[in-house]
Amino acid sequence: MSEAKATSSLRNSELRRIVAGYTVNRLGTWFGFIALAVVVFDHTHSAIAVASLLLASQVLPALIVPALVARVETSTRRGELSRLYLFEAATTAALIALVLWQFSLPAILLLVALDGTAALAASALLRAAAARSARDWVRASHAPADGGSSIDELSAAAERRANAALNIGFAVTFTLGPALAGIVVPTFGASAALAIDMVSFAICGALLVDLRPQVQDAETDSVRARVKAAWRYINEAPTLRRLLITQAIAFIFFEFSPPIEVAYAKVSLHAGDKGYGVLLGVWGLGVALGSVVFARSIDRSLKVLLSASTFAVGFAYLGWWLAPTLAIASAAGFVGGIGNGVQWAALISAVQRLTPEHLQGRLMGAVESLGAIFPAFGYVLGSVITVLASPRIALLVAGVGVTVCTIAFIQIPLAANSPATRGSETSGDGAGGPAGSAPARTWTPPHDDTAPQVERLADAGIERPAQASAGAQPSSAPG
Repeated sequence: MSEAKATSSLRNSELRRIVAGYTVNRLGTWFGFIALAVVVFDHTHSAIAVASLLLASQVLPALIVPALVARVETSTRRGELSRLYLFEAATTAALIALVLWQFSLPAILLLVALDGTAALAASALLRAAAARSARDWVRASHAPADGGSSIDELSAAAERRANAALNIGFAVTFTLGPALAGIVVPTFGASAALAIDMVSFAICGALLVDLRPQVQDAETDSVRARVKAAWRYINEAPTLRRLLITQAIAFIFFEFSPPIEVAYAKVSLHAGDKGYGVLLGVWGLGVALGSVVFARSIDRSLKVLLSASTFAVGFAYLGWWLAPTLAIASAAGFVGGIGNGVQWAALISAVQRLTPEHLQGRLMGAVESLGAIFPAFGYVLGSVITVLASPRIALLVAGVGVTVCTIAFIQIPLAANSPATRGSETSGDGAGGPAGSAPARTWTPPHDDTAPQVERLADAGIERPAQASAGAQPSSAPG
């Protein structure tokens, strides 16, 4: 099968609907968040009340998401993912009622928590569905007699293209969402912005109505057993565990800047509100360019992309620490935005390549949870350091922290061009896959002291002792 066939996965109608649904939903979410932030502040005049929206929409739901993902995956019915989006539409309708007729902060926080739980679970399942759709498209098109790349390599490339498409959708909404919401909320009111958010959920649900979990252990294991299986896999996969731990720490330092950017622009740069807007705009442009960079780097090593993009964010923070003028700070911020646009997509792709296919929904849920919980620590630490010292000192700490995380990413033995260490638990004859596909791979948890010396071979379906000469060095071939 030619390399062109791998890229053709983006012409898969199911994958296009997934990407469209994700993009519409992300855009609507910006309308909803900004509308609620304005409403809550107007009624309470409290920054703490606004911050509680973040806690309710991200941190608390993150504790429930892995179990909810496992629960949704147990259903064999179509439309389970759509039901999550329709549930979000219903909670948003209730929020509109509260905004129009009876403001109540506790009620709003409760609805936001319910909506956030469904949103994080849906995002995890949607990413897993995008990767699965891309893989299935390649496998269905694979001809055994074709030369060139293996089916596993082509599947990996198709996965990364699917992630790149989702990442471009994220970048577009990251750039346009706040700007459009900033026009709609003051012009037409918060309720109108929430209505746009509600419609986005309904559109997303309609686009994805025929999707279902399609995991092979859904009918045999309980929710508790399936959550435990995911955590057991993380504990017994040292490379994946190190990757997630490093990313969790990186999240803390990444999120130092949001609560202190206003103070940095006004106090440190003396650039005022206009300067703050310039910093945000330039960073957003960098994110958009970064999404294109990742999309055009499908054949690049994930390790290089992940490390370089993380370093770019750290470089930006250190640049802000040193910058004497808005122009220099903007240049540094543009580099950081590019890194921001690459880093998350590279991380998602790396996690997927290290995860068995039947565990990907649950692992995406774990990643979404990390991305919801650990940034909160960054918000707090960045704010505290700014109060106790200055915005520049907080940015210095963030820059150093992100640089240390870059070094940690470099030391993680991510194979540069090896097939994924993953698979699905199927019979040895490979039944259950698309016609013409390679035999499915399996994951068997290590049971003894030889586990650290075991390498999992793609398409082998078994584990064999690694050769002594191989060591722990990753391949140097491009990924």
